[in-house]
Amino acid sequence: MDGSVGAGSARLHYRVDGPEDAPAVLLINSLGTTLDMWSAQADAWSPRLRVIRYDTRGHGQSGVPPGEYTLDDLGNDAIRVLDAAGVESAHVCGISLGGLTAMWLGVRQPARVRSLVIANTAARVGTAQRWTERIAKVRGEGMAAIGDMITPAWFSPAFREREPAIVARFREMVASINPDGYVGCCAALRDADLRDEIGGIHSFALVIAGDQDTSTTVADAEAISFAIRGSTLLTLNAAHLTNVECAESFSRHGEAVFQVMSGPRDEPSHAGGERMRRRILGDAHVDRSIKNATPLNAEFLDLITRYVWGEIWTRPGLDERTRRVLVIGTMVALGRWEEFALHVRAALVSGGFTADDIKEVILQQAVYCGVPAANHALGVAAKVLAELG
Repeated sequence: MDGSVGAGSARLHYRVDGPEDAPAVLLINSLGTTLDMWSAQADAWSPRLRVIRYDTRGHGQSGVPPGEYTLDDLGNDAIRVLDAAGVESAHVCGISLGGLTAMWLGVRQPARVRSLVIANTAARVGTAQRWTERIAKVRGEGMAAIGDMITPAWFSPAFREREPAIVARFREMVASINPDGYVGCCAALRDADLRDEIGGIHSFALVIAGDQDTSTTVADAEAISFAIRGSTLLTLNAAHLTNVECAESFSRHGEAVFQVMSGPRDEPSHAGGERMRRRILGDAHVDRSIKNATPLNAEFLDLITRYVWGEIWTRPGLDERTRRVLVIGTMVALGRWEEFALHVRAALVSGGFTADDIKEVILQQAVYCGVPAANHALGVAAKVLAELG
């Protein structure tokens, strides 16, 4: 459903997908893009979440207010969209300029924020000189020149070679942006500095970085994660637009945060635990376990579903990949080979792990658990890999 709030130059265009009664997620764009930059996430999340995305002022189908903009302007625009959609509070996911806006919401409007996913941004993005030069380039050469300049920073060389059509689409997206709107947002980036404020964010935050991002670096993300107490840092193999280049991983980790932080934390959830168990181990294993339940083990299965999967695995303090590594390593240490094989198989099938990843975990354990344990683990892992082909 498409909608708008305001009129004329103050108009904000937004789109809502997903069930009306589902937890709401607000997506905030990067500089020079439209709400279409979130297509992969909208497709992945809208079956279970109410996804709200909008065109930043001066971009896409939103109006172009005259003059320069401020971060306060952009943050208040996000509140206007939430109000128009009838949403009291939402999970907020922003990238680049949108990530800065998301942090503003966490600082200034904490009651409207359920959790944060902050991607490829910094509390202070670049320098005043950088943005002054960018404004001059737009005024002198137009938006097409900006597209040619920033596309290499948005996508890694490997992605540009692999997905030329996507890269071309984003270059065209940049060229379509109104230059006055783009310049107005450049002014907001030139002046915004939240370094002394983000320590006051109390919402849980997943901070995402791209290991090839030269615009907002891993060090910038680390600084955010350090400042926001209890946050988690995730580094993806990508450049600046991680939600596009690593769409599946970005969507999977983001949704895990939203689902966990949407539920009550006072009582472990059987339904939430089963969802997580299926996510980690796969439907086939969980279906077999349920089918094989007996009066003797039914209460035990309920216990582990609620507390192991519904309470521990869903805690936001460690990301999913770290928990998988810990479990695989622990199974080596304890010699629980059936469970080791189960988690190795699951990590390879649905966790994004490679054979080299499994090898590294085993080599680490060889030092601390002993060569015989590692030797046996390599044998078990080899059998799993052979079964998977």
